[in-house]
Amino acid sequence: MITEKNKWDDSHRPWALPNLPWGMKQTWSDLLFAHYPIKYEMLRKIVPKELELDSYEGTYWIGVVPFLMSGVRMRGLPPIPGTDRFPELNVRTYVTMDGKPGVYFFSLDADNWPAVKGARTFFHLPYWYSKMKIINRGSSIEFESKRRHDLEIEFACSYRPISDPYLAAKGSFDEWMSERYCFYTLNSSKTPVRCDILHRPWIIQKAEAEITINTILSKQGIEVENTVPIVHFAKRIDVRAWPLVHHATNRLSF
Repeated sequence: MITEKNKWDDSHRPWALPNLPWGMKQTWSDLLFAHYPIKYEMLRKIVPKELELDSYEGTYWIGVVPFLMSGVRMRGLPPIPGTDRFPELNVRTYVTMDGKPGVYFFSLDADNWPAVKGARTFFHLPYWYSKMKIINRGSSIEFESKRRHDLEIEFACSYRPISDPYLAAKGSFDEWMSERYCFYTLNSSKTPVRCDILHRPWIIQKAEAEITINTILSKQGIEVENTVPIVHFAKRIDVRAWPLVHHATNRLSF
């Protein structure tokens, strides 16, 4: 049984959390993980050289992840109406530093201007304000995104789970792509910084997806090897995020 106490148990994390209070809480729901293989040479050109690329059994991957963000609030504060629930779309790959595997974001689209502005300012993330919708039809999820400043950057799909929920097996691709407890970015001084996160181990499902529009990769200069992705679904996960720290010292970064 999941309780408020054991929900935030961190014993499964591969390294200790920073000696700092967590800063933000949020819930991610109705997630699609769509993964495309990409050549090392292509990926190396578009990821900052300061970050070491991570592969699964020698293959590198781009992830496209649409979902619903909700319950967004800062520690000690109630949710701010109008900013605590919105669709989001992430384009990401996988990197590592000092033995700490994490995520690197090429872009994060959200249908919430204050959230976009805040994430750009405080987390140095490439957020973009986009017109989006996510609809849960019960048996499937419908998702659409169109970037407001460039209407040619679009993503639209419908997806649904097709298996029972499961915990990813140790050493599997499913575990490799999902069990990552930080993201990396560069701060204003172009120094790598890390944001640690905490959640329970992912419970995922096999999925199927019909992707009807996808220029979110090509219009950002990302050329993948295969246009048919490997797809997974996750129903919901609660997340806490810590302030940015310098990856080597665990000291706060601004």
